[in-house]
Amino acid sequence: MEVITIIEQIKPNIYKVEIPLPNNPLKSLNSYIIKSDDRNLIIDTGMNRPECMEVMLASLEELDIDLYKTDLFITHMHSDHSGNISNLAKENAKVYCHKKDAEIIGGNYAWEGLLANAILNGFPAHEDAIGKHPGFKYRDLGWQDFTYVNDGDVITIGDYSLTCVHTPGHSEGHMCLYEKNHKILFSGDHILYTITPNISIWIEDYDALADYLLNLDKVGKLDVELVLPAHRNTFTDLNGRIEELKQHHEKRLQEILDILATGARNTYEVAAQMKWDLKYDDFENLPTPQKWFAMGEALAHLTYLQAKQQIKIEQQPDKIRYSLV
Repeated sequence: MEVITIIEQIKPNIYKVEIPLPNNPLKSLNSYIIKSDDRNLIIDTGMNRPECMEVMLASLEELDIDLYKTDLFITHMHSDHSGNISNLAKENAKVYCHKKDAEIIGGNYAWEGLLANAILNGFPAHEDAIGKHPGFKYRDLGWQDFTYVNDGDVITIGDYSLTCVHTPGHSEGHMCLYEKNHKILFSGDHILYTITPNISIWIEDYDALADYLLNLDKVGKLDVELVLPAHRNTFTDLNGRIEELKQHHEKRLQEILDILATGARNTYEVAAQMKWDLKYDDFENLPTPQKWFAMGEALAHLTYLQAKQQIKIEQQPDKIRYSLV
């Protein structure tokens, strides 16, 4: 069967390759390829599944990319961005990633602890929650040898000088890349255009939404004419989109306050009452992966509201609930 590739040249030697994400609301990943005579760079890899690798390899062949002369940059830990590291990186490759997320990709992720906390927050214990989680199913299974990058580090590929911009929120180690001379921002999942990034946490010890909003302002200070996100459309109005994303989260926070105004709820119950742009009428009919993301986003917003002292946590040995202050 013929493999269909969708490749768009963005700038000289910069290409956007659409990697399919079957049966996933995101539809596809934008993997960016930067070519040079010395080393090439692949930004994000797709999930560890055959459909992703077939398109990636066909695209690399079409672009005449030699993987033995190619490094990888991983914007963050999620499997649609990191799942194929081991399938693509050759022994001489550098695989750039922030340490926080690299350690999780490398296997340091407490899935059982995550599930136990999810059940405390109301997630149905009978569902195969871990086995169906795409971060578990399609994760990279072998890569350990990362090159850690920090805020302000510079990676040079041909004519492009890429500054690493640490933007925690979507994940603790999320990284964007900024090309100052060409005014380009590779935004990963930090800023998307036609959809909103999922801001999730699974354990209440990290205020992801506070970080996310802070780092929207951080990238808003950059001189950017073209934004290259990891999903859907590229776009030009960075600051306009930042304002829309801030407004989105303000509405989400108010929605949760309105839900809690009718009584205490656990995180799962809050998520079930929130509005989601999905084709399912009943929250209970959502596929398990979508319940994970919805509940994670609800918990991130609840944690933010608790830090602002607008709500309080009611913790018992076998359950956690939230109520208005």
